[in-house]
Amino acid sequence: MFQQLPPGSAIISNTPIVSKYDYKPSLTRVPVEYIFIDKNHQLRSKAKTLDFIPTSLKDIPPLNLFLDDEQKKANEDLHLTLQQYQPVAMYDDPFRATYGGKLVLCESPTRKECKDIMDHYALLEPWFGMEQEYVLFDPKTNKPLGWPMHGEPESQGKYYCGVGAGKIFGRDIIEAHYRACLYAGITICGSNAEVTPGQLEYQIGPCVGVSIGDELWVARYIMERVAEDFGIIVSLHPKPILGDWNPTGCHTNFSTKEMRSVETGLQAIDQAIENMSWKHLEHIKVYGQDNHLRLTGEYETGHISVFSYGVGNRGASIRIPRRVALEGKGYMEDRRPASNIDPYLVTSIMMKSSFNYKSPLEQSISCIF
Repeated sequence: MFQQLPPGSAIISNTPIVSKYDYKPSLTRVPVEYIFIDKNHQLRSKAKTLDFIPTSLKDIPPLNLFLDDEQKKANEDLHLTLQQYQPVAMYDDPFRATYGGKLVLCESPTRKECKDIMDHYALLEPWFGMEQEYVLFDPKTNKPLGWPMHGEPESQGKYYCGVGAGKIFGRDIIEAHYRACLYAGITICGSNAEVTPGQLEYQIGPCVGVSIGDELWVARYIMERVAEDFGIIVSLHPKPILGDWNPTGCHTNFSTKEMRSVETGLQAIDQAIENMSWKHLEHIKVYGQDNHLRLTGEYETGHISVFSYGVGNRGASIRIPRRVALEGKGYMEDRRPASNIDPYLVTSIMMKSSFNYKSPLEQSISCIF
């Protein structure tokens, strides 16, 4: 019934005990937590101490790390590969605030390509906002947080933006994450309980270009760290609860300078949507694993095999908000991305499809033929 880890797979962090070790911070030594994304698109991190206080990203040295080849079988010789991770973004560390710690996000292959595309279209001033949905699981029951030990809770209806016991589960986790993101410098612009009990959402943006991917990954890291303190598992599976329950997505809002202008707004939005419609299946390929379980045409989703758009239509692939249609300018909402997407891939293909982008290699090939 549930797409999740087995019971007993999480241990509560002893945060009150750790707080006993808060000493007077050093004025010259600063802890830095390097965050990197492995080849399976999973978050990892490693702490290092700098013997100086970093004031900008240029002060942060790269991270050199030996990683084992996870594809090796247990009886094969362990093969270690030296990886060098280049710092690309820096934030204040909400978990080591006393020590002036920093969170440092490292480069990844998909980010590099995304940055190249965003730099190419920098004059268009692309803005993005992402609505990250997720489900909290209680490892003791292997069910979403707040669900009864036996059976299911009341059907959907009262949980969306719910207030009060029995209508929202995990508000302390939501609030801790919200505060930690604000401290870190993440552009978090809201949070709320979602339609399914135990399903929640936070919103990041608007951010310019590649920075939306940076901030979403760091916000995900912060959520995982907060969940450690509560002994709760965070699921980004697009359909973690089988049955008559809403799936989990990451709706992506997108605009350019022309789209935000009253003179050219709707025309620019319509043109970009038309261009994206021709690349629907290419988008689906990078819009999240197991997304076919989510995009069924039900539960406020469009069908995975059909492209559609409309004003105020939550069952469409791309929705134009009613306010945008009335004002003649604004943004579009791509409702296809799943909760487990790589934001760099999603924002890259949105730009490429909207403006028929070709890489330098593709341009050279087209010139030959």
